[in-house]
Amino acid sequence: MIEARGLARTFRARGRAVEAVRGVDLDVEAGELVGFLGPNGAGKTTTLRMLTTLIAPTSGRATVAGIDLASDPVGVRRRIGYVPQGGGGLPEARVGEEVELQGRLYGLSKADARRRGAALAERLDLAGLDQRPIKTLSGGQRRRLDIALGLVHDPGLVFLDEPTAALDPQSRANLWAHIRALRADHGTTVFLTTHYLDEADSLCDRVLVIDNGAIVAQGSPAALKAQVSGDLVAVGVAPSDLVKTTEIASRVAGADEVATGEHTVEFRVPRGDDALPELLRALDGAGIGTTSLRVQQPTLDDVFLTLTGRTLRDAEQPTAPEADRAA
Repeated sequence: MIEARGLARTFRARGRAVEAVRGVDLDVEAGELVGFLGPNGAGKTTTLRMLTTLIAPTSGRATVAGIDLASDPVGVRRRIGYVPQGGGGLPEARVGEEVELQGRLYGLSKADARRRGAALAERLDLAGLDQRPIKTLSGGQRRRLDIALGLVHDPGLVFLDEPTAALDPQSRANLWAHIRALRADHGTTVFLTTHYLDEADSLCDRVLVIDNGAIVAQGSPAALKAQVSGDLVAVGVAPSDLVKTTEIASRVAGADEVATGEHTVEFRVPRGDDALPELLRALDGAGIGTTSLRVQQPTLDDVFLTLTGRTLRDAEQPTAPEADRAA
């Protein structure tokens, strides 16, 4: 459904060339739900805008929904849906009118646009809202309307840019169900960007990680987390027992990255549940009592920290602010 090779984009910023995207290779198969993740300034937004024809690549090639990106961008637009982060509906317009207009812009007849809009309203829990002004909708309803606008022409591939940003937990969970249904019930290929790591972990078959303009990792969430060096074990003890506990932790089979805090000793092992009996027996034999004990499996945030030296939530300035936002 998407194939890109050597996709690159260079901008001019403050009189110098900035490589926002540097030779991205990626593949998305039909029917996949793929997450596209990266820290601020990594090139995520620029790559998304190239794939959706909003900006042209400086070099490289790509086919999107079976159409060559460079030679037929209009053909690409006909075959994809795009749901931007900021939404696309006119606040004063009525819900039904906006969906009908979007359908007409894609070449549907008025009757077909209305039928398609009614079907999407049922699918996305928007039934009965066709006469409501968009500005009166809740945040969750607006995002579901945005998705309806992106699906009205029945594309096989839809790009969702930060679909649950700023939604409350209940609305996020509701929208997750609808996103899953796009693929599971209707066979739609979904290319999703998000800053919510739990969202990518829960929804995506596969995750692509971009940093410094290049893909640095890809795989299922489980496979990516397996690349991090094991589970984190944290044991709380009295300050007087920290030194001895650190020594014991260092001898646990497979222990790595042993670190001592004010009241805890932490280390990583391939399997935390296997290491606990050995650790507790050794502590008990040394007469050391524990005040707390925690085993934490790797998260996607750990993956980011391992791959990029920062977490996805780091609030840093983009590498090329004018380029990546204004393009």
